[in-house]
Amino acid sequence: MMGVGKSTLAKIVCKRTDLKFIDTDLNIEKKFSMKISEIFKKKGEIFFRKQEEKEVLESLKKNKCVIALGGGAFLNKNVRETILRESISIWLDIDLKTLAKRVKWNNKRPLLDGEDTLSKIKKLYAQRKKIYRLAQHRINCNNINKKIISKKIIDIYEKQ
Repeated sequence: MMGVGKSTLAKIVCKRTDLKFIDTDLNIEKKFSMKISEIFKKKGEIFFRKQEEKEVLESLKKNKCVIALGGGAFLNKNVRETILRESISIWLDIDLKTLAKRVKWNNKRPLLDGEDTLSKIKKLYAQRKKIYRLAQHRINCNNINKKIISKKIIDIYEKQ
């Protein structure tokens, strides 16, 4: 889910291990010289999702890396099945009120435009949680600091 801390935690994990950090949203922004919100506005969500799928599948071919996916990437069946078959998936789950506070003032979230943040997050979460539950691992991130969460991620990786 957006705003849960995927990129932040991935960077921490990479600093503590010999893994490389890949942020698929950032790579897409660099490729098109536009922020994700601009891509949504100018080219549409369907275009973005196709680019996201290409970027994620290409990133999954790399070894020894942590990939911070955009919040909607795991919803793509091709992406999800490839991850589940060839990689490790971790769902970082957090209380929706906390999530709403984190993303409320962030204008980089095109799916939150024009609506009450908490209301929109609740709708997105309700739509996505059945897919997110397919991840191989789930970490409840409520009231846990980044250091502990990153340690849990590393523990999962080292047990594989």
